[in-house]
Amino acid sequence: MTPPRSFPSDLCLDSPRLQLRPMRHADAAQWLAIMADPEVMRYWHHAPWHDLAEAESALAADREAYASGDQLKLGMYRRDNGELIGMVQLFNIDDISRRGEIGYCLASAVQGRGYMDEALTCFIDYLAHTLHMRRLEGEIDPRNQGSARTLERQGFVLEGTLRARWCVAGELSDSGIYGLLLEPPVA
Repeated sequence: MTPPRSFPSDLCLDSPRLQLRPMRHADAAQWLAIMADPEVMRYWHHAPWHDLAEAESALAADREAYASGDQLKLGMYRRDNGELIGMVQLFNIDDISRRGEIGYCLASAVQGRGYMDEALTCFIDYLAHTLHMRRLEGEIDPRNQGSARTLERQGFVLEGTLRARWCVAGELSDSGIYGLLLEPPVA
C-alpha cells in the first residue's frame, strides 16, 4: 500500500515576479473576483461564481484537500504588491504511476503578460524535482487557444479529444487532452 502523500504546510514557491502558496480564508474576496469573471470562466466546466460564500466554501474544500494530500492548489501572488492573480493546481494524483492533472487560471486583467508561463514553469519544476512526478496531464476546452498555447509552451502535446465531454449552461464542449512526460518512459 502506498503511504499517504502530504504537502508541506508552509509550502511557498518563488519565481521572479510571483509567489505560489496555498490560498487562505482571507483571500476569498480576491478569489471570488477571479472566479466571477465571465471571461476567466468562459471555458470552465462550471458557471462563474456569484457570492463570497462560494469562494469561502471552495477555499475550505481546497484546504481540506491540501491537508489530506488529495490536491496541491497554490494561489499566484504578485511579489510586488501581494495581489492574488490566479492559481495552479495538481489533482487526480496517481502515486503509483507518478502522474497527475494540472489546472490553472489567471485574472483577465493580467493575461498576456507571461505570468502563467512563469507560474507553470516554477510549479512544474517543483512537481518534477521535488514530488518526482513522471507525467502531467491537462484537460482544456479546445476552443481556448490561449490555454492550448500555454500548455504547448510548457512542452505538453495534444494526445486526443474527448467529444461532447462537458455541458455548462446548456452548451456542450469537447475536451482536449494534453500530456507532458517529465522523464523518459522505461521500455
